[in-house]
Amino acid sequence: MDEHNTVDLSWDDFDEHRNPRPDENGFDTVVENAISRRGFMGGVVAFGSGAIVFGASLSGFATPAKADGHEFPFKPIQTATDHEVHVPEGYKTQVLVRYGDALFSEAQDAYPADGLISLDMSDKVFGENTDGMELFEVDGKQLIAVNSEYCNPKINLPASSEGISASADEAALLKNIQGVTVFEIADTGNGYGVVLDSPFNRRITHETEMTLAGPLAGHDLVKTNADPSGMTAKGTMNNCGSGKTLWNTYLTCEENFNGYFGTTGEEPVGEGYTRYGIGGKSRYGYELFDARYDLSKESNEPHRHGFITEIDPADPASTPIKRTALGRFKHENAEMVHASDGRIVVYLGDDERGEYLYRFVSAGVYTEGTYGGDLLNDGTLYVAKFNDDQTGEWLPLTPETTGMDVAEILCFTRMAASAAGGTTMDRPEWVAANPIKVEAYCALTNNRNRGVKPNAGGDDTSVNGPNPRETNHYGQIVRWTPAGENHAADDFAWDLYVMAGNPTVYDNQYGGSDNVNEGNMFNSPDGMAFDSTGYLWIQTDGDDDNEGDFEGQGNNQMLVGNTETGAIARFMTVPNGAEVTGLCWSADKKVAFAGIQHPGGSWPDGAGKPRSAIVAIWREDGVAIG
Repeated sequence: MDEHNTVDLSWDDFDEHRNPRPDENGFDTVVENAISRRGFMGGVVAFGSGAIVFGASLSGFATPAKADGHEFPFKPIQTATDHEVHVPEGYKTQVLVRYGDALFSEAQDAYPADGLISLDMSDKVFGENTDGMELFEVDGKQLIAVNSEYCNPKINLPASSEGISASADEAALLKNIQGVTVFEIADTGNGYGVVLDSPFNRRITHETEMTLAGPLAGHDLVKTNADPSGMTAKGTMNNCGSGKTLWNTYLTCEENFNGYFGTTGEEPVGEGYTRYGIGGKSRYGYELFDARYDLSKESNEPHRHGFITEIDPADPASTPIKRTALGRFKHENAEMVHASDGRIVVYLGDDERGEYLYRFVSAGVYTEGTYGGDLLNDGTLYVAKFNDDQTGEWLPLTPETTGMDVAEILCFTRMAASAAGGTTMDRPEWVAANPIKVEAYCALTNNRNRGVKPNAGGDDTSVNGPNPRETNHYGQIVRWTPAGENHAADDFAWDLYVMAGNPTVYDNQYGGSDNVNEGNMFNSPDGMAFDSTGYLWIQTDGDDDNEGDFEGQGNNQMLVGNTETGAIARFMTVPNGAEVTGLCWSADKKVAFAGIQHPGGSWPDGAGKPRSAIVAIWREDGVAIG
């Protein structure tokens, strides 16, 4: 395969193409480890080439409730395989904003019939491939901050470019249509719409100036030729999930940053390059036109990305801040809670097969009503260890536990987590904390390498308690309750809220847990959010070919879960080829906003190129839904 002909690969496949893992079959170890857990799993079911110990009904993991939809305020919908959005009877949807829609009056005609936006308008329109988002109330106005995770060069550039930047201008355009968008919305009386020319409207791109804060700021590891001080980074990239601080600022999460860097000369062997998937040619060809992305010229530049970046939506003149104390890895989202002892806790997932779940605990305490950004510069990062007896502990990442100094821990967090002995996970994606009780959930989306290959650091990925299935392509959601109902406590108890699966294909653990049935089955839980009433909304990003193991599962979807009974019901399906990304609610909770990323067909316009978009969803009777 041509090194630059990788734009059609998923980010996971892109990583494995550039840095293939060794083929190792640790099946005997998988069997041995699984059998050792007989005490709490019970029973035996056979799969693959051996017998693995599992509870036949998995009732030891998940709440054994069947989801018939009776307890939800909507009638669950069926699967779909078309190129439309479907919601329950009595609900309506409307597109709020699409890629290329204007944020400012001068850009109202920026999206032409061929879908090729000009460079001079590319930072004045809504960005490409919407992902995590949050809604903010500022002086009686409603603002949405939303990520634009990545771009589709075969759609965004002329066909003659063949999916890779062919000029500096084309590279600059791709930089501009990614990043973060902040924009004001208002109820027009005929649905919500964008407020053109709002003073809050803003695009934050791969070229926007950022401040580095925390222990890594100014360190030699983040100094470059362009920034010898190591204090001022440029750009936030591959912004996946999101978070909201207790002081009403936005946390955007840098995920697959590694794919933006390549080399035009001799490739350096940088520390951590292999573990982070850095090297070779980039996905978009930035390095051909910008030295900042050329590893042969700026070997430290990748060390300045892969962080949580804080943005103040209320101040369009503010400079975004990269919070290095929260670690450097492929961040999915950032779920902030106020611990009972007053400290700030931020839960963080590293979205790659066999990587880790993290927690940051601030050194200081937060006083309600104040700005607490500085608390994110001083604290301790922990990695989760899940024991097979359904207990767990947070292992601190310190020089004593890792053999690394603080700067190394924060720059090479994956290696620190390996050294401390964390539990390898099946792609930790969104974490959601229940607003009704002290517990948290993490979507483990899938892991085809579980029990087959080690992770990029060579760590064992045999089946373990929260990741109990070899070659797991369905995913699961793990939940934990911290000791003493304090999110800052070091110990916790855990179980699995749901194991996704296909009960029409399998009658074993691959059919899913007891709360999965033919009427609500799904694969690859990804985004998650709790509404104000305690329902857990689950968004999927999985296989939608509706064949083989995924037969009957249809397109990606958004489901609603009752975490007390275990019931789960399908609320929404999205166009074939798309995933559901990001979820937030209007101030009055009557409207939900959900992102539709990389749709197929010609959605939502019905003609021309497909466009990622945010849709508004509401009940026809005007009752709140969040």
